[in-house]
Amino acid sequence: MILLRPRIRRVPLNAAAVLTVLVCLFPVYWMVSTAFKPSRDIQTADPKLFPHTWTLEHFRTAVQADGFELFWRNSILVTLSSILLALLVAIGSAYAVARMRWKGRRQFMLMVFIAQMAPWESLIIPIYIISRDTDMLDRLPTLTLVYFMVTLPFSIVVLRGFIATIPPELEEAAQVDGCTRTGAFRRVALPLLAPGLMATSLFGFITAWNEFAYANFLIIKHQDSRTLPVWLSSFQNTFGTDWGATMAASTLFALPALVVFLLLQRHVTSGFAAGAVKG
Repeated sequence: MILLRPRIRRVPLNAAAVLTVLVCLFPVYWMVSTAFKPSRDIQTADPKLFPHTWTLEHFRTAVQADGFELFWRNSILVTLSSILLALLVAIGSAYAVARMRWKGRRQFMLMVFIAQMAPWESLIIPIYIISRDTDMLDRLPTLTLVYFMVTLPFSIVVLRGFIATIPPELEEAAQVDGCTRTGAFRRVALPLLAPGLMATSLFGFITAWNEFAYANFLIIKHQDSRTLPVWLSSFQNTFGTDWGATMAASTLFALPALVVFLLLQRHVTSGFAAGAVKG
């Protein structure tokens, strides 16, 4: 009887957890199921929770839409470029803060935290004005730099905490054996940073892949430089919205982020947990 009491107490918590998961997953399920429904079953007075008839017509419409391959290429190029830039800069910055003692180190981290807390929306107008005055509008490198700027503070914070968990004696031992400081970091510390790198890469990927506001405001005239989030709005016109094609395109759009998360999920939890151990 005594053993059953803790289990009974956990029932409300488990029920609340299940309800939360269902509430969060239902919009995703509705998006995917709508993508497979015929048009006549989408906008109806009697919506069905489960589609009775399945069709791939909406996916064909999405794939055959203008700019499908081009916008996929743009999104992949901008996302991967911003992630690589952020990781390169964040590794050096995080290592300098975690391992070295220099004047202004605390002030530097304070500025990083302030940059991380700043809302992205408040920076749209200043970035637009700077891009306009420097003739950088309607260019993919501009989006790459913006996404790099947005993901860099978070990457520095996570990698700094992760580097702090690696014993410095490991690098010192490598230096005694003849490695330079850079060589010791590259051969000893960098392989141990893999979970942290995976976690920051996933965050950067999701942030850059899903971003809409900057892609919509900074790419105005050159439609060929737009990315997938902006492309999704092309299924809305003066005659209404093609909800089936929109849901099919949204499903295709969500697949890369889902695949990346499934591939990196084992490293993400350990990366975030280790990065939060030391500050």
